[in-house]
Amino acid sequence: MTNDSKQTTEIPKQLITIGFLGAIAVALGALGAHALKGKLQTGLITPDLLNGFDTAVKYQMYHALAMLAVVLLQTKYDSKYLRWAYHLFFWGILLFSGSLYFLCTRNLYGADWLRFLGPVTPIGGLLFVAGWLSLAFSGIKKTKNA
Repeated sequence: MTNDSKQTTEIPKQLITIGFLGAIAVALGALGAHALKGKLQTGLITPDLLNGFDTAVKYQMYHALAMLAVVLLQTKYDSKYLRWAYHLFFWGILLFSGSLYFLCTRNLYGADWLRFLGPVTPIGGLLFVAGWLSLAFSGIKKTKNA
């Protein structure tokens, strides 16, 4: 087996992480659309909190798909910037979406102390931006070297 055929038949291990992130986004999206929406009349979830939860789900799915694209690109191009993009997207999901999930549902389980996560959300957003810039830079570097 040559190196070329090995590259096309090996399944990247990052797909496990991406698969779980995608599945979690779908599950939490269903939770938000059904269970959390049903809590609106209790006042424990407001329309703004439900919208924030929905934003977290969308950004998680967008960036899980971006991670998939990065992994697919890595099978063809070896770039440290692609590796950075993958990790920046991963940590962005954890910090941005993760903090929003807790912030938007904290009233349901009486955990107002989770307010401290408020400043974590924009850090995750900055990691998303850095991931996209890293992806762009990987293309610029490849173009320059081509």
